[in-house]
Amino acid sequence: MKLRVFLLSLVALGLFGQGQDAKPKPKVEFTTSLGSFIVELEPDAAPKTVENFLEYVKSGFYKDTTFHRVISTFMIQGGGFGPDGAQKTPTRKPVANEAKQALEKGLTNVRGALAMARTPAPDSATSQFFVNVVDNPRLDYPAHDGAGYCVFGRVTDGMDTIDKIRDVSTNPDNNKPLEAVVITGAKLLGRPAAQKTRPANSQGSAKK
Repeated sequence: MKLRVFLLSLVALGLFGQGQDAKPKPKVEFTTSLGSFIVELEPDAAPKTVENFLEYVKSGFYKDTTFHRVISTFMIQGGGFGPDGAQKTPTRKPVANEAKQALEKGLTNVRGALAMARTPAPDSATSQFFVNVVDNPRLDYPAHDGAGYCVFGRVTDGMDTIDKIRDVSTNPDNNKPLEAVVITGAKLLGRPAAQKTRPANSQGSAKK
């Protein structure tokens, strides 16, 4: 009996230690003209991508950008253009595509997943991101081009806002909302904001 109690105590201590050592995942709150939502990031699965994204958040880059490409059966894409349609610059150096290792860690382009947009070049992602509004397994590594689209987080709160954005009226020629959906702010939760960093250039998209 004493041995059993001793073993249970060791197990409890082990679990307690794991809980104490576990690092909380970064969370970012976006406020938009249609509401707010929170994303939880996965630095263990896509460290370079998360670091890149957080630099944009902390520098205030996303404020007054828009969700400029909305496809209700696919995704909503933002983080690169202002309400006037002008591309926001400068951007940081493109980040390496971590889609393969993110997939190996279990991150897939399912509804609510946050991923990086890019050009046809695999390692071209800068500031633009998208939120999947349906399951899009065809975007997972290797996808259509042998590279895939890197998932680096997920929406944990505010999918109702995501769905409001998904349902806006758009121009059928370019999927741009007829009325701008503006990101009014993006902040890292639970930590003080850092100073601005100086970026350099490139943009992209999610390929349907």
